[in-house]
Amino acid sequence: MTRKSVQELLDDIRLLGDEQFNLVESVRTLVKTTIPSVTEEVKYGGILFGSGVQFCGVFSYKQHVSVEFGSGARIADTLGRLEGAGKGRRHVKLHSAKDIQAKELAHYLPLALEAAKRGG
Repeated sequence: MTRKSVQELLDDIRLLGDEQFNLVESVRTLVKTTIPSVTEEVKYGGILFGSGVQFCGVFSYKQHVSVEFGSGARIADTLGRLEGAGKGRRHVKLHSAKDIQAKELAHYLPLALEAAKRGG
């Protein structure tokens, strides 16, 4: 099975609607400006971001975009924006572009990288 490229996945996301596509693109831009030397890989139906270690991913759904943190349970969530109660993962759901700032996503990106590097 051939893995999709980031551009192929983005083309598919665009079919879901402009709002989801624009949200994913906004998240990608934020990650790239917040974390130096970030890489992208299509996996599990979304775009995973890495910087020495994979630390988060963005996934588009019909009603929202989710930013997933694989080691999110290791993040000290002092702002109380992370969702999920599983053993390891946490996420932030985005319904509009305003949610990126309102849910303070930029705050969580370096914390997610630190948590992933600690071995989560």
